[in-house]
Amino acid sequence: MREKVEAVLDKVRPMLQADGGDVELVDITDNGIVQVRLQGACQGCPMSQITLKNGIERTVLKLVPEVKGVEAV
Repeated sequence: MREKVEAVLDKVRPMLQADGGDVELVDITDNGIVQVRLQGACQGCPMSQITLKNGIERTVLKLVPEVKGVEAV
């Protein structure tokens, strides 16, 4: 599953990088929660939670159905 999640993150990464940010996969828990670290301009951005939920999580859940959620660590 890790490879699938990395592939999805590679799809959303250009959108983040266009705004000076990035995302790093930290871990996938046993219960299907993907833990990511927002980097660059995304770190501390007031819109980062919206980016996480509406951009990253929505795409990961759509393309990797075994994932239950995405959270920032």
